[in-house]
Amino acid sequence: MNPPGLPLPLFRETVRPEWIDYNGHLSEAFYVLVFGFATDALMERTGMDSAYRARTGCSMYTVESHIRYLRDVPEGARLAIRTRVLGAAGRKACFAHEMYVVTGEPQAEPGADAAPVATTELLALHVDQRAGRATAFPDAVRERLTALTEPPPGWAGRSVTAP
Repeated sequence: MNPPGLPLPLFRETVRPEWIDYNGHLSEAFYVLVFGFATDALMERTGMDSAYRARTGCSMYTVESHIRYLRDVPEGARLAIRTRVLGAAGRKACFAHEMYVVTGEPQAEPGADAAPVATTELLALHVDQRAGRATAFPDAVRERLTALTEPPPGWAGRSVTAP
């Protein structure tokens, strides 16, 4: 679990050869996969790990997402995903991931002037899988999520519209 008051650590992944599409770049499905791994890390860090899921029968389900593909990502790129909790109340949580390509040392941070290569904003529900419906977060989980809440980045809250 994440220590109270500390920001979430960056999630890291390297772009695998099988994730490259016919254009020679990271395929759109694998952006979603990497963002999904970052969501799993968020769950682990806030107490919704495998033991929690087995004990309670509850998990977090993504019910809406908005992805922005901003730059091409090549094979072998080292990725760092920054996660921000934007809010949590009742049975809902909103969070965002920013994907960066990092260079230098394996644990290098994105530079202060680094621009994300992709972003996603997600709405998730805390679901009681046994009952088959959404249910409120337990106080301890909600408090962990709330303690991590940050202001939304400027790109959050946008939607796709027809031209």
